[in-house]
Amino acid sequence: MLLYSSTCERFYDDIKSDRIAEIVNAAFRREFGRDAGKGEQRSWHNSLPRFSWACEKAGLGDQGIIIEYQLPQSSKRLDVMLTGANDDGQDSATVIELKQWEDCEATDGDSIVTWVGGGNRDVLHPSAQARQYVTYLADGHTVFHEGPSPVLLNGGAYLHNYTFVKDDPLLASKFDELRAACPIFSHDDQESLAEALRRTVGAGAGNDVLERVLRSEARPSKKLLEHIGGMLKGNDEYVLLDDQLASFERVMAEAHKALKSGTTSTILIRGGPGTGKSVIALNLVTALARDGINVRHATGSRAFTNSIRKIVGTRASAQFNYFNSFATDQPGSVDVLICDEAHRIRSTSVSRFTRKDQRSGKDQVDELLDVAKVAVFFIDDLQVVRPGEIGSADLIVEANDERSRSRYDFQLAAQFRCAGSDGFIAWITDVLGIEDTANRVWSGDDGFDFQIVESPELLHEMVSTKVADGITARMTAGFCWPWSDPLGDGTLMPDVQVGDWRMPWNAKSDKGRLAPGIPKESDWARDPNGVNQVGCIYTAQGFEFDYCGVIFGNDLVYREGTGWVGQRENSEDRVVKRGGEAFTDLVKNTYRVLLSRGMKGCYVHFMDAETQAYWESRMGTDAHGVSKNAQ
Repeated sequence: MLLYSSTCERFYDDIKSDRIAEIVNAAFRREFGRDAGKGEQRSWHNSLPRFSWACEKAGLGDQGIIIEYQLPQSSKRLDVMLTGANDDGQDSATVIELKQWEDCEATDGDSIVTWVGGGNRDVLHPSAQARQYVTYLADGHTVFHEGPSPVLLNGGAYLHNYTFVKDDPLLASKFDELRAACPIFSHDDQESLAEALRRTVGAGAGNDVLERVLRSEARPSKKLLEHIGGMLKGNDEYVLLDDQLASFERVMAEAHKALKSGTTSTILIRGGPGTGKSVIALNLVTALARDGINVRHATGSRAFTNSIRKIVGTRASAQFNYFNSFATDQPGSVDVLICDEAHRIRSTSVSRFTRKDQRSGKDQVDELLDVAKVAVFFIDDLQVVRPGEIGSADLIVEANDERSRSRYDFQLAAQFRCAGSDGFIAWITDVLGIEDTANRVWSGDDGFDFQIVESPELLHEMVSTKVADGITARMTAGFCWPWSDPLGDGTLMPDVQVGDWRMPWNAKSDKGRLAPGIPKESDWARDPNGVNQVGCIYTAQGFEFDYCGVIFGNDLVYREGTGWVGQRENSEDRVVKRGGEAFTDLVKNTYRVLLSRGMKGCYVHFMDAETQAYWESRMGTDAHGVSKNAQ
């Protein structure tokens, strides 16, 4: 997706007619069904004319220009890309990030500064942002790395309102390597920017190169579990972007500061499904361990933690724990504690199986804060699916501030699930009545394959076909059927039943042996044979697939004039049924999690006809994903 592409000559005409912001916003409205925010429109109005002056100084004319180009499998958009030929006559492209900054301050971290204009918050150094975009594109688009003559890719940043001062934090020596790779240009450097543009794209027509870029294919997204092993061996498996890298750098800086001076701090990193929380968490485990720092990773998910332990092997598995693992550990005994899926924090670590000498008498959030010099919480308040899970940003902030620990907050935005579509996540959140969003109707034009399927047989066939083609896909369902133990011969009862169609839940491996070909629940997300069982919320949460099939059960239905109604009698989740008035909200969150497991597509079968009719009424496409306007 992009909002503008043309030649530089046409770009100048649109600038001189004072229409460029209007044109880009009109494209935004077509893509998203609403106007861009006032701040974004203001940036187009202010930054693009200033950039056009540098392009004209460079003598660019028939070079190509792309504005607001969406990075593959992400909702992040780069500001400008120019295409042409470099001084050696090679096809070339240059990414330029445009900044309205006027001031910033120095801070800890190898790639971050504090942007004063944004309310004193950690942001990436502009060179770091440009370099990450260049790296991400080079890794993710075939035009930049395949074939006999891949397009060369360069990057930089233009701070058109900024004037460098003595000892400017942006020019600190620690950023020398970054600035060499992706230079930054200030208000006073327009001629230097023009020279850089001449050198990288000024030697040839750029329209053909622009078409090459637009026609190129995005490399399939990397799935988290497929790359954990390589990540923990020190391989660079993921490129972190913007707020992802800024939060990563802040944790690294706080960890080294804690070791040096004994400080304590808490980093709260919020983000919805697919914003890269677990990616950052596992990158941090790798980087901190490499630096000799005592780092532990914890979750509230047995399936997720056991999957990681199996991948990393016995030697490294001790680093991966549960939230209830720290009750008797000494305060400050862990340098950095990475709490992934912190919304699954419980009120206490005590259960009926906990020995008396293993009980701390503290709330679980207090145990986690006290054990760590640096505590990092990755959280999505809308993923709480059990009444005993009380993790929330407010809970962590309150417990942290009682201890007077330093605190840093980050909000992740870029989507790596759902084909990079913020819109799909926002839409299902709105349809389910969890939060009002701007995405009232699903337009179906985000490149994400969403379909309503008329039978569970067809749903399973669609999912199985993907798996047969080497694509990751799984079936999931609301918890509307009993979950039986394995039979004596190790086979599974086909508990999930819709009409004449039946299939078993994923296995309870701790309740008996399993027959050959049936994966344990901790392997269900990775083993291709997992396609033959239906995953429940507790097995699926925390994982992602290319495609996910969902059976939307009768535990949550929509009724005209009433809205969403939770039906306890149709739920087999004994814990959630005891949630009192929270039952409906917990089941809504459950379906939001299940519907957002797919990175490229989601197929849904509704058991209730009125619920399906309501869902279809909120779609600008038919049930098969075809635009209603095209019919």
